[in-house]
Amino acid sequence: MTAQLTLALNLLLGIAGGIAVGGGVIALFIVLDMVPRLAQLTSSYDKVHWYEGAMVGGALLGTMSDFWNWRIAAGPLAELAVGLFDGVFVGMLAAALTEVLNVLPILAKRLHMTHLLFGLLMAMVCGKVAGSLFDWFVYQQ
Repeated sequence: MTAQLTLALNLLLGIAGGIAVGGGVIALFIVLDMVPRLAQLTSSYDKVHWYEGAMVGGALLGTMSDFWNWRIAAGPLAELAVGLFDGVFVGMLAAALTEVLNVLPILAKRLHMTHLLFGLLMAMVCGKVAGSLFDWFVYQQ
């Protein structure tokens, strides 16, 4: 009986945690207006449902592949394509967050670095790339 109770409790906690995290992610996407902004930039308001479906499907597929440790032997070109799509998603999320919060202009103004805004942006990008490469090549080994 204890094993069944433990399983039921794990299922309940897993579902509750998934709903909480999923609700938070969706709330973030709604606050950032990612889907309407993407439709506005691409002039494709009639494809909004496709964007939403792609986001939900990608999250579901990513979660399933993480839980069940899926491995695909597709070669370096497929890895390059997946990395490109991941980079586009993270870039869009970062751009939406920056656009909403206006972080960089406020930071540059407060630090009296408005003339160095491009350098500040490039330092942030290079730091993120260096950290990702370190994680990928050194830390994960």
